Order: sequence, then C-alpha cells, then structure tokens
Amino acid sequence: MKHALSKLSITLLTAGLLMACQQPKQNWLDKAIDTAEQQLVLAAEKYTPEHNPRSVYPNGEVRLCHLQDWTVGFFPGTLWYAYELSGNESLKEQAANYTKALDSVKYIKHTHDLGFMLYCSYGNAYRITQNETYKDVLLHGAESLISRYNENVGCIRSWDFGTWQYPVIVDNMMNLEYLMWTANSTNNQLYANIATSHANKTMANHFRDDYSSYHVVSYDTVTGKAIEKQTHQGYSHESAWARGQAWGVYGYTMMYRFTKDPAYLEMAQNIAKFIMNLETMPADKVPYWDYNAINIPDAPRDASAAAVTACALLELSEYTNDGQKYFSYAEDVLKSLSSSDYLAEVGNNGLFVLRHSVGALPNNSEVNTPINYADYYYLEALLRYKSMIK
Repeated sequence: MKHALSKLSITLLTAGLLMACQQPKQNWLDKAIDTAEQQLVLAAEKYTPEHNPRSVYPNGEVRLCHLQDWTVGFFPGTLWYAYELSGNESLKEQAANYTKALDSVKYIKHTHDLGFMLYCSYGNAYRITQNETYKDVLLHGAESLISRYNENVGCIRSWDFGTWQYPVIVDNMMNLEYLMWTANSTNNQLYANIATSHANKTMANHFRDDYSSYHVVSYDTVTGKAIEKQTHQGYSHESAWARGQAWGVYGYTMMYRFTKDPAYLEMAQNIAKFIMNLETMPADKVPYWDYNAINIPDAPRDASAAAVTACALLELSEYTNDGQKYFSYAEDVLKSLSSSDYLAEVGNNGLFVLRHSVGALPNNSEVNTPINYADYYYLEALLRYKSMIK
C-alpha cells in the first residue's frame, strides 16, 4: 500500500511538472498590458490629481506636474488608456479624478500645448464616457487655443518665451487633432481651417529635402515668411531631433485621417521613410535622442520618440497599399519597448511604465529618465495594436 501511494505521488508530481512545462508563456502584449495596469494602479494611488507625475530627477525623486505644466494631461490620459486595455474599473475612476483636476486649464492662453493638456485627458474622457461635462471643457479650451493663431503667419504661436519673433515648433502638429475634433463636434469649420493652414505652413517650412524636420521655425509677423530655422531640444540646428521626427509623422498621418488630403498622406509616408531608413537607427528601433548625436552608439535612447513613431506607423499602415511595412516596423518597436530593456518592473521606476526617455538634453533636462508622455503614447500604441490584431 505504501509502495502504491508512493508510486501514485510520483506519477502525479510528474504529470504536474509536465503540465507546468506545457503552460504557454504570457505573450509580450499581455505582459505589457498587465505591467502597465499594475504600475498605473499604484501610481494613481500614490500621487494626487493636483500634482500628477511627470518624470524622475537624477536623484530618484519624482518630478510632479503643476496645472500649468505642458505635460499635465498625459497621466490622466494614460489612466484612460490603461482602463481601456485592462477593463479595470478602479483605473476608470482614477482617470476621472485626475482629469477633473485640470478644469481650469481651459482658460490658459499662454501656450499652444492645450492639445496635450486637454485633448489627451478630457478628449479621452469624453470619447470613452460621452459625458457632456468633458465636452464643455474641451470646447472652451479650443477657443483658448485658437486665440494664438495669427492670420499673417497662418500658424498657431508655440511659445511666448525666447527672442524669436513668432516661433512655431514641429510639436505643434500634435495639437491640431484637438482643433479638427472641435470642428467636427461643432460644425464650425474655423477650427479646421486654422488646423489645415498650420499644417500646410509647417509642411512648407519645417522640412528639409530629405524630409527630416527642423524643431523651431520663426516667422515674420508682417510678411508671414520664415526667418529662422533652429533647434531648441536637438543636437544642432541642422540635426534630426528624434522626437521631432516622430511628432511630424504622427501629425500628418492624423491630418490625413481627418481631411483625406493626399498631400498629408504623402508627407507622412516621406517622413516615415526617412525614419525607417536611417543608418543611425539602432537594431531595436528605439532611437537615439537625436539621429545626428555625436556620441552614437553611446548616446541616450528616447523611448518617447519610439512610442510616438509606433503610434503613427500603426495608423499609417491602414491608409496605404504597402501598409504591412509600417505595421511590421511599429510591431518591432513595441516589442522592444515591451522588453526588459525598457519596460519597468512593477513597483519601480517611480511607478512609470517605460524607462529611458529624453526630454531636452541640451538643457540637461530629463535625460535617460521615465517621462509621462512616453507612457501615454506607448499605451496608445498598445491599444491600437491590440485592436488591429483582433
């Protein structure tokens, strides 16, 4: 009897081991979503709606956003995306709490970043819930944004600091989605006219012959002509700052979605071709902070640029006959970002999802650190990817 029980125990143990070995490993997408969900639940509990997380200082302390911070909308938006990806109701509740804290942002008129601040937060909130209170804030904020438009220039002014006469940065392409949405929501084409004017003027002046982008173009407010072309966050005035290229391909892909103007699609494809064919692109497709940085291959990587690029290419893949090449490239980027090289362990990394982004290296600001907009566009890309492979 004893011998029989022992034999049975060995048999059961062997069967258990075999079953364990046959259990499929969690695929990279599910692991990424689970990690993001757990990390963001912890982050939402730790931080407050009035001071949400932006990045991490070199000493390990978390840098928090104030309500005037251009990145203040990303964390609430990331929570909305995490809710969509996971179905976790606590994340939906926290997303609403963090979003509502930004109500007063709708009055801000000193920056072009209202798209980042409001559309990423309130825009996702309204899209998911259809709560009209969110829409009211968005419409008020859109009025504030177009107050920065100059008809002579044909663009929305980006910054009020510095010595530029009328600076417009390539990042501003991202705020045009807010205006296009507003035009559709109100049937007021003024918003769309401003957005297309800005996109057209940027297309004419921000891009070089190889479709790489300048960061800052300053205009003469009387003649409307470009008078300076520079960088502020890149390596040099003639270099290709990685996130700037990402903003460009995302912006023109998005503008094609709204307008179906073939010029925007062609522009997006040309910028994508520039990015995808770069000799200085690392094997894992997570770019250096600037494609012309002097210390490649030891230059810091920018996960935020990779995430924005992946988002753009996933969408672009749906608009072209050769879309598989864009989809495959974006998939490779997401797999890299979802690897242990970039995806943080739960409970670490200041409770941000991704590691290794760069904000403004020339200013020694946010270098090789987690940043909230990297997480935002990473989750947006995961959401797009998940919907596309169903």
